[in-house]
Amino acid sequence: MHATPTTPRARLDARRLRWLAAFAALASIAALQACNGGGSSSSFVPVPGAPAAPPASAPPPAPAPDAATADANLQAAWVEVGEGNAAFARVITSYAAPAADTAADANATCPQITVDGKASRMSLRIGAGSMPLRTTASDPADSKPSEFPVSTCEATLPSGAKQVAVGSRSLPLPKAEPQRILVLADTGCRLKKADNAYQPCNDSSVWPFAPLAATAAGFDPDLVLHIGDYHYRENACPADVAGCKDSPWGYGWDTWQADFFRPAAPLLAKAPWVLVRGNHEECARGGQGWYRFLDTRAYADKRSCNDPANDSTGNYAEPYAVSLGGGSQVIVFDSAKAGKAALKTDDPQFIAYQKQFQTVATLAAKPGMSTTIFTNHHPILAFAPVAGATPAPGNLALQSVMNNLYAKAYYPSGVHIALHGHVHDFQALNFATDHPATVVSGNGGDNLDVALPDPLPAGTTPAPGVTIDRITHHNTFGFMLMERKKSPDVGWTFKAYTVAGKLLATCGQTGRALSCDKTGFLTP
Repeated sequence: MHATPTTPRARLDARRLRWLAAFAALASIAALQACNGGGSSSSFVPVPGAPAAPPASAPPPAPAPDAATADANLQAAWVEVGEGNAAFARVITSYAAPAADTAADANATCPQITVDGKASRMSLRIGAGSMPLRTTASDPADSKPSEFPVSTCEATLPSGAKQVAVGSRSLPLPKAEPQRILVLADTGCRLKKADNAYQPCNDSSVWPFAPLAATAAGFDPDLVLHIGDYHYRENACPADVAGCKDSPWGYGWDTWQADFFRPAAPLLAKAPWVLVRGNHEECARGGQGWYRFLDTRAYADKRSCNDPANDSTGNYAEPYAVSLGGGSQVIVFDSAKAGKAALKTDDPQFIAYQKQFQTVATLAAKPGMSTTIFTNHHPILAFAPVAGATPAPGNLALQSVMNNLYAKAYYPSGVHIALHGHVHDFQALNFATDHPATVVSGNGGDNLDVALPDPLPAGTTPAPGVTIDRITHHNTFGFMLMERKKSPDVGWTFKAYTVAGKLLATCGQTGRALSCDKTGFLTP
């Protein structure tokens, strides 16, 4: 028996001894747990007399990999912006889901898309298929059925999305006020028997779309505007032409992949796209691929270009506007089927385009717009170079409709500037008359046109009643970059670049006027 301490000092020393003894016991237990593998529940050492620890629950099983989302199946992925700024994620996939899966879920072929951490299955736009040979722009002997061994999937993106991914690919999202817009057109490689034109698609110095896209992506655009003609390989490369040897041809997936999706990959990954249809995407040419892959509207068989009986529907589409924020918008106009001759007022094409231009007037009248940009493929108030002769004027078919609606003004008053492709050069035109400044940026890859005369012959005009003030032009491969002016200024600056990224000209836009730092022909 121990005596109980009686003095305050003795009682304090006793409490300290008991505390040290308890601390030593706890330290011993911790050491034993460390020796048995640390503090995990599987190596827990119970304190004598303490209640037993509950058994550890097994970790949840890892989710099974989603075959449809495997990167190996994803042939292309991008974001495009359509009417009312609706944003869509699109994916082209080679995955073929088991029949039992597609019977249970029509979208089983499509990958999962992850939006702000939440995964869901994309919707099937159109499945893989072989399209029978239809009437094309070429002779039947030089045409073939269109094979699409891939499916197209899509998902509408919520406006507030912060992060979007499909598989390992992060997708770029639209900005409310893009500051830099990359503009290009006519990017494909020409293989056309009727013209005896066989561009060396295997030589990136002669068909430079791939290096151009890589250079342009380095400018970090917020948006890409392609003004049409993505597909040019219509006929087979002759066996004795080395430059295009073994190139795919026709209107199926292999050609779309070679002509557009593979070389465009750096830009598709960099920014969302606004897509304009060109004449090479009309129904008798690349229209089937246009509707499968690029058109922003819901896929419909009557508009698919599969059946020539429906071409009067498939070759036309209502214009729509995409807001660029800050008082700017771009109006997208489908002129894919426009011919070269003026139209009579009772021509079905005249009636179709008249309706489209009436919609343009409504869109251009939107209140609060300081800069409305009209964009279609065929130049209206610009030129088509002709070797050794006076340049041809703008598109006469469209001019005839516009003249009927707006007389010599051609455009409704709300349009400030027009952007086009089709002619394979760069042109920036400012007018002494009250017409929207015009820019042609059709030098993205297809064979270049001859240079315009410099200076232009006296009195040369792109349309009756239109007088040119200044023109800046060149026929070198390249692209254009639009940069938003710093506030409080409004409008845009347009910069012309070569494939390598060399700046050739800078043009400032205010209202309907365009002022370039250089005029006449530009030598790279």
